[in-house]
Amino acid sequence: MRLLVVEDEPDLAEAVGAYLRAAGHAVDLAEGAEDAAAALAATDYDLLLLDLGLPDGDGLSLLRGLRGRGARVPVLIVTARDRITERIAGLEAGADDYLVKPYDLDEMHARILAIHRRAAGTAEIERRFGRLLILPERRQVLLDGGPVHLTLREWALIERLSRRPDVTTSRAQMEDALYGFGDEVESNAIEAHVSRLRAKLGRDAIVTERGFGYRMGRI
Repeated sequence: MRLLVVEDEPDLAEAVGAYLRAAGHAVDLAEGAEDAAAALAATDYDLLLLDLGLPDGDGLSLLRGLRGRGARVPVLIVTARDRITERIAGLEAGADDYLVKPYDLDEMHARILAIHRRAAGTAEIERRFGRLLILPERRQVLLDGGPVHLTLREWALIERLSRRPDVTTSRAQMEDALYGFGDEVESNAIEAHVSRLRAKLGRDAIVTERGFGYRMGRI
């Protein structure tokens, strides 16, 4: 997933970013509301991790503005504001979940995955493509019943394609999903990931739509 973390505490932002990158996500960091608004205008994120106490504005105002413009990006509020009235206000403003600081990073990640499943309509236990079985909740791929070892970015790519198997995803869309703003992306990075996935899963696992991108196949 491509995630935006809006957090003005540098140490916490770096810790959260490092944790999520290690879990296989592309992560961008924003210190305030203005930076967050610019990032959201430039990129389609899978989820927004939003602190409320920002140096240049209130996270709740940013959230209300997003929802007022019809933005549907899922939002997990992470904040020290722990009163029930504040939690209700966050959820009523359009947040999908609310997590109070200090929080456990594993719980944060579990909530992110749960929100993403609900938003994408992919709460199903498995996705089958012939001999290939993808288990999103376990982040596992099976071929003929046996597990296939994938790198974090290979998993992110096959998970994204399998989420909407009949839709062709362009190389630019894949790069946006797999890499953050600060990541160096070689010109053939996506092609290299696809090639390695085909070597592991079979050539027909991913179909190339020339001039458009890639979609899931069946093997």
